[in-house]
Amino acid sequence: MRKWIDRALLGAGWCAVAAGAVGIVLHFGAWERRGLVLLASGASYLMIGAVAGLVLMLIARGWRSAAVAGVLAVAVLWTLVPAFVPEGRAASGPRMTVMQSNLLFGKADPAAVVRAVRDNRVDVLTVDELTGEAVERLAGAGLLDELPYRCTEPGGGGGGTGIYSRYPLRDNKKYDGYILNNVSATMDHPERGPITVFAFHPVPPPFNFPAWTAEMRRTREILDAHRGPAIVGADFNATRDHTAYRDLLRGRFASAADQSGAGLLPTYPEDRRWGPVIGIDHILLADATAEQLHSLTVPGSDHRALIARIQLH
Repeated sequence: MRKWIDRALLGAGWCAVAAGAVGIVLHFGAWERRGLVLLASGASYLMIGAVAGLVLMLIARGWRSAAVAGVLAVAVLWTLVPAFVPEGRAASGPRMTVMQSNLLFGKADPAAVVRAVRDNRVDVLTVDELTGEAVERLAGAGLLDELPYRCTEPGGGGGGTGIYSRYPLRDNKKYDGYILNNVSATMDHPERGPITVFAFHPVPPPFNFPAWTAEMRRTREILDAHRGPAIVGADFNATRDHTAYRDLLRGRFASAADQSGAGLLPTYPEDRRWGPVIGIDHILLADATAEQLHSLTVPGSDHRALIARIQLH
């Protein structure tokens, strides 16, 4: 009986290890095919299979198999563990709170958005899928009492994007090269001076994969060209398992999730009983460090919002 149990455990272990290997390949591959990019969205979950497979092989006392699985498990841990470990970068500047929220075609509960802003003392709010009606509903719910300055480019469906700020905004800009509205503005912080705030929303890859690829490259060009402190709030329609997203972090910008050790932090889909499962909403920072990052439910939206406590350099 023990022999058959060990064989079953080894078989299950090898299946799990194979899933882990697929996850590693999907994570590191610079895929140009739509199907592979969509599969890569959940590569981190597949990678965990390598660790599970190693445990099963050790239980079955399959030492040679466990040695092979151990090598892959080390690669998986090297890839995943940093997301859960705070970076501990030193910062001595003023503190701020940043919120990013996708409003689902403007249907998110405006009172809930304003309540989150008020309760968390948010200084900067970036929103995606901002409609004209949502602009009015947010104002009616009291958002401008908390964040009186704004840069908004509302649009139909999911096309609108906006920035709301506690501090004055100037030099509002809408970027070419995107299907949806992508914007930035310069915020004049009373202690730190000018800080650029970006609000990005590349088109979802399932709908238009070539456009998503081009828009992620366009975003990298914009961020690479930027100098000075900056805050990015975005629904990139990309997870940390996508090379196109990680490319954004190869320059001056860092992920608030990575800096704070927040882990994978899934944000989508929030409106499903089995969700959320993937993290496609992000806050990126230049010349600033995130001390804490958490997500929260906004009724009426299919995304969880992100709130980051940051300290400027």
